[in-house]
Amino acid sequence: MAKFKKKAQASQDIPTSALPDIIFMLLFFFMVTTVLRETDLLVLQRIPKAEQLKKMEKKSLVSYIYIGKPKDTGRYGSEPRIQVNDVLISPETIVQFVNQEKDKLSEGERDQITMALKVDSEAKMGIVSDVQQQLREANALKVLYSSVPDAGAVP
Repeated sequence: MAKFKKKAQASQDIPTSALPDIIFMLLFFFMVTTVLRETDLLVLQRIPKAEQLKKMEKKSLVSYIYIGKPKDTGRYGSEPRIQVNDVLISPETIVQFVNQEKDKLSEGERDQITMALKVDSEAKMGIVSDVQQQLREANALKVLYSSVPDAGAVP
């Protein structure tokens, strides 16, 4: 009779020699693709609270306009100012800003651009009204007013 040899027990070790390479590739991927902050705020932002909110679906078509008191009151004064991207502007240059933002989009998406106003809750309505008027002149008729959820609101 022939003797059957026992098969050698398979090693249950997991090869980990490629693991550091994979971890560094993932690390570099997330470092390259992650955006930490888009704009550096130069104005104070205490966003008002709201009871009913609706989330935007396509954020690539949204351009933000910040309105509030400047953080550096020594240089910019204490009156509410308008900030777009990383620059403080006057209400008269909003039409130019809207046209620049529309130029960044494709031809079909230009009519769908939404201007989001992030207005400090302490800002006066006069500057907001000026911005609204300039947005009408620039034919940017989709306007979004940003707010945060009210914790005490009953749905």
